[in-house]
Amino acid sequence: MQAFLISLTTLACLATALAAQAASTVDLSVSGLITPSACEPSLSNGGVYDLGKISASDLHVDQPTRLAVHNLPLAITCEASTLLAIEPRDNRLGSSYDESPTRFGLGHVSGDNKLGYLSLRLNSIMADGVGMYPLGSTTSSSWAPTSLLSNAFLTSFTSVPTGLTPTPIQQLNADLQITPTIAPASTLPLTEQMPIDGSVTLTMTYL
Repeated sequence: MQAFLISLTTLACLATALAAQAASTVDLSVSGLITPSACEPSLSNGGVYDLGKISASDLHVDQPTRLAVHNLPLAITCEASTLLAIEPRDNRLGSSYDESPTRFGLGHVSGDNKLGYLSLRLNSIMADGVGMYPLGSTTSSSWAPTSLLSNAFLTSFTSVPTGLTPTPIQQLNADLQITPTIAPASTLPLTEQMPIDGSVTLTMTYL
């Protein structure tokens, strides 16, 4: 349970008339959201994909270099069957070499040089013993098939191959496919070490 502390500080003058005090008011608004059940996401290896050391000589000079694809098992566990969606957030927003909304940045190097980007795709999705199909939506009211995660839309799941309506789930397992790509070598300061610094937060949103 999250607690909210409201602190009120008042400086009163004993000589102030009662009528004047009555005319001073303030409104308090309390808002929030009660969800039917809580869902907890988890990624294998603590959500860490270490690419290790990459030689600058292995990078393409005038075009991006796609690195090895890697899968991290993703699990979502809910207390009860729940309508939900995944809302990704790029913690390195603005650093993607490709400005497509399905790309996530890998950080800046040597000032404003964009190191590259990564894409995230969901494969082999199973929920409650049934194969699932990913859906994307910018409004949560209209959905379309997609397997890519994006900063620009929510991702939910349906049990119907051609379905366009999210299905409630309780236990979901999938492979999160990570595809990192490095910007052309000609755009990077190759005389120095460059840390690959991608970071994405996946938040559960209840529909």
